[in-house]
Amino acid sequence: MPLLIFNISRKSKGRVAQHDFDVVEYVHPHLTFGINSPRKAYKNDAVHRQKPGSLHHLAFKAASCEEVDALYEQLKAIGAEIVEAPRYFPQHGEKYYSLFFKDPGVIKFEIVFEER
Repeated sequence: MPLLIFNISRKSKGRVAQHDFDVVEYVHPHLTFGINSPRKAYKNDAVHRQKPGSLHHLAFKAASCEEVDALYEQLKAIGAEIVEAPRYFPQHGEKYYSLFFKDPGVIKFEIVFEER
C-alpha cells in the first residue's frame, strides 16, 4: 500500500461482529480503502474475480508512463505477483499504458496512465 501512496501509519483494523467479519482500512487523502475478511460461512471459498459480486480489479492512476515503470520496479523488488508488465493496452485506448499485479490475497490491481 505505501507504493500506492497509502500511509501505513493510518491503517486501522477492526471487527464488525454483527456482520461476522474483520476489516483492515487504509486511509488516503482522497479515499478509504477497506478489505473485509470472509464470513465464517465463506472462509474456505476460493476468491475469484469473475464470481458474481466480486471485485474484478482495482485501478490506480499514475501521473506518467515513467511512474508506472518505476512502480513496476518497486513491485518486483518486494516480490509482488506481476500479472502483466507495463505496456500499452490498445484494446482499452490508444494511449492506455498500465501494469497489473496481485496482492497476497489474490486481489488484482492495476497502475495506469492514459494520456488524454
